[in-house]
Amino acid sequence: MKRELGDGIELDDDKARIDRAEVHRFLSEESYWATGRARETQDRLIDEASRVVGLYDGSHQIGFCRAFTDGLALAYLADVYVLSDYRGRGLGEALVREMVDRGPYAEVKWLLHTTDMHPLYRKLGFEEPSQKVMERRSTRNASESG
Repeated sequence: MKRELGDGIELDDDKARIDRAEVHRFLSEESYWATGRARETQDRLIDEASRVVGLYDGSHQIGFCRAFTDGLALAYLADVYVLSDYRGRGLGEALVREMVDRGPYAEVKWLLHTTDMHPLYRKLGFEEPSQKVMERRSTRNASESG
């Protein structure tokens, strides 16, 4: 899938197109959830993802997200970001909508963790956190999960 959003911005789910160095730089240096994540870990998360979607301005990677799923009932959305210079233009919503609503897993239940983007995810049908969810944290370094 490749989809033009206008003004030279496009979405693409081709894993080979992902600028792994840029994704790793952003996640390990700028995100609150993956600070310090090892490059090898990030590469493996991309390799083993069920689907990735990149957001591009020409050839420049400006956003990213990945998902993993059992393919039948459940998918998990992770590592969603848009570079700060591109925020406020609806690109994050387009990125997540492509992953959740337009991809091969549109019919499954989606889960995610976030501390700050509840308004965005509500627009896409995610509900408020509830008492139903239990979490067992990784015994690995916290920055290795996510």
